[in-house]
Amino acid sequence: MALLETKDLGINFGGLRAVGDFNIKIEDNQLIGLIGPNGAGKTTVFNLLTGVYLPTEGSIYLNGENIVGKKPYEIVQKGISRTFQNIRLFKDLSVIDNVKMAFHHKMNYSIGAGILRLPYYWKEEKEIHEKALDLLKLFNMEKLAYATAKNLPYGEQRKLEIARALATNPKLLLLDEPAAGMNPQETNELMKTIHFIRDKFQIAILLIEHDMGLVMGICEKIVVIDYGIIIATGTPEEIKNNKKVIGAYLGE
Repeated sequence: MALLETKDLGINFGGLRAVGDFNIKIEDNQLIGLIGPNGAGKTTVFNLLTGVYLPTEGSIYLNGENIVGKKPYEIVQKGISRTFQNIRLFKDLSVIDNVKMAFHHKMNYSIGAGILRLPYYWKEEKEIHEKALDLLKLFNMEKLAYATAKNLPYGEQRKLEIARALATNPKLLLLDEPAAGMNPQETNELMKTIHFIRDKFQIAILLIEHDMGLVMGICEKIVVIDYGIIIATGTPEEIKNNKKVIGAYLGE
């Protein structure tokens, strides 16, 4: 059984079919790229998988369970987490508080215990603080733990968003254009980071990316969509030489 499987997934906005007949299987620990021209429907697919949009048709199975109709927070709890094309951090909070936010569904102390600052409250808060710090260490960001998120360089903000997504303990991580705005050195470091994340946390990763060097360099499988329809699936080498893919990008 695949970790994630979609069957004839689609969504219409009024009379416009944004995504249709989208069928994909993602296995445990697999690293897959989702590519296509601007406006092809890539982010719409992410919004369907994470419950932001309710599909017009089709099903989404996570470990065999149909998650269509689940709220975004319920889907996070079941094991899908994501980053966004436009960075969405709590910009006025510290770096470590941004990560700690993602642990909220694991907190068990009551409102009363929090208000009264009972021992159980402090115990849980200490545990979460240490877990958040450990995540930041993986990204070499522990020295920035108490910096304000909005003051971080762009590349560090991207890493912080990934760290926060990992704090939810996902089985599948969705990365929406993680290299956007990065220089070549930052992109090269990101490639290593993505590989490290997959191997360290033993999770599957589906990423949207326009940087073909990154996609071809790390993905084991690539899915290409155009006008919301899958036009090709294969290895990087197969996709690189696919006439339909070349036509979609070059307008032939």
